[in-house]
Amino acid sequence: MPTLIPRYLVPFHPKHVPHFFTDVLVLGGGLAGFRAALGVDRNLSTLVITKSDLEQSNSAYAQGGIAAVLGPEDCVEDHVSDTILAGGPLCDRDVVEHVVREGPLRVRELIQWGTEFDEVNGTLALSREGGHCRDRIAHANGDATGREIMRAIIERIQNSRNISVWEKTFSVDLLTHDGVCRGAIVWNERHGKTLVWAKQTILATGGVGQIYRETTNPDVATGDGMAMAYRAGVQLRDMEFMQFHPTVLYIAGSSRHLITEAMRGEGAHLVDRHGYRFMPDYDPRAELAPRDVVSWSIVSQMEKTRHPNVYLDLTHLDPAVVRARFPGIAAICEKFDLDITKDRIPVRPGAHYMMGGVTVDLEGRTTLPGLWAAGEVSSSGLHGANRLASNSLLEAVVYGAHTGDGASREAARVNDTFRALALENPRSRLTSERLDLTDIHNSLKSLMWRSMGVRRNADGLNEAMDNIDHWCRYVLALQFHAPSGWELQNMLCVTRLMIRAALEREETRGCHVRTDFPDRDDAHWNRHTVFCREQDEQAVREI
Repeated sequence: MPTLIPRYLVPFHPKHVPHFFTDVLVLGGGLAGFRAALGVDRNLSTLVITKSDLEQSNSAYAQGGIAAVLGPEDCVEDHVSDTILAGGPLCDRDVVEHVVREGPLRVRELIQWGTEFDEVNGTLALSREGGHCRDRIAHANGDATGREIMRAIIERIQNSRNISVWEKTFSVDLLTHDGVCRGAIVWNERHGKTLVWAKQTILATGGVGQIYRETTNPDVATGDGMAMAYRAGVQLRDMEFMQFHPTVLYIAGSSRHLITEAMRGEGAHLVDRHGYRFMPDYDPRAELAPRDVVSWSIVSQMEKTRHPNVYLDLTHLDPAVVRARFPGIAAICEKFDLDITKDRIPVRPGAHYMMGGVTVDLEGRTTLPGLWAAGEVSSSGLHGANRLASNSLLEAVVYGAHTGDGASREAARVNDTFRALALENPRSRLTSERLDLTDIHNSLKSLMWRSMGVRRNADGLNEAMDNIDHWCRYVLALQFHAPSGWELQNMLCVTRLMIRAALEREETRGCHVRTDFPDRDDAHWNRHTVFCREQDEQAVREI
């Protein structure tokens, strides 16, 4: 029988740890979290907790750009249509229309705050990516859009007197009392554990790509926010929908760098080991098909040719244009003696973006009063079963703005009668000193890539669940004293939910490809998979 998920990962007692009080607490230092913080009224105190340095987040690594209706030939209806075509009927049309309509306003806001998007003759240089029928991707410095947006946002954060940022601080768990979120317990090397009490809390901790051996995500993406929310009784949904980016640099000795979809938008071809352009065989949109289609097409072609990767070919394009448009990727490839204007770039799919997560409404409210969520940690209904390229930064700024504004309004209604509540978690006698965390971590990543990757089936998923359950029984029962242990516990919690969801959904939909159920089944599965700790543990007790 699976071990019950502990409510809190660490022991604490209100008389033995320091306390901090703030009006609004933001957990996560990516675009969604920082935009949320900027949306809080300047008369309210705001604390942002970021796991690493200010610059380390998935947002900063975004290359392609931000999608919005910005060109004269584009319209809201087309962007809505493209988003729903990519994500399928699990997209919430009201959410899609809400985000797409607000998108241009949020992009102009970024420009007003100092973001320097690329321009041509004084107007935004808009490009096209897979799944888009129009040129609507605003980009910066060619292929460094996320870094430029974050530069401008961070500068504004640092100039906001009501916002404090705690860097290199780990968010361990949400604090709850009487069915309401009251803040979080956090940890850093300088102060150890701290209980942060807040009138309102915003969860913006990002994704979970690090549970896979092949991923575009930075080291911080270990699913901490999703696991925290689950332990606190918050509803999560659609955890089977992990999107795999089709083109990740695959070179021995290299980090798995993202190779932006914009390359295919500019005319790059995908070819196999023999130089054959194969995408037209799989989809009439060829390289501009949505990400789920391109990913499984690449995997199929790799199997046909018995080769560990395919190649992006830009050799037929103008070299000057290629170098100007993709300077960052050109520099990365040059380190491995590859000239992107002359040489093919070896690529294969990698875990990229989680469509599932904490269930939120149109304004970013979760199912737990006092808790909001924005960005990749959430499941808003925008992406359905497959996110449209460059809609992630768009969602981050729109939902970030709404959660910041909503949390600000709610916090303003609460009196300044700050006090610590009598919450505590006892210390366990179990020791964790002899566990090789790195070994379990690496085994988990390999298992997920093998059994819960681009394609999956019942046999592989059941094997994976058996392994995860075994690890959970002895790892989740322990109390660790540093982030390496807490991250592993969070990853095990989230992967178990993902595998359960993938086993439950007996169909193929978007990025969830079941080879034993290859067709989409709207009659039975045009619905969300939902998880909540209290309901799950009750089911375990009844076994």
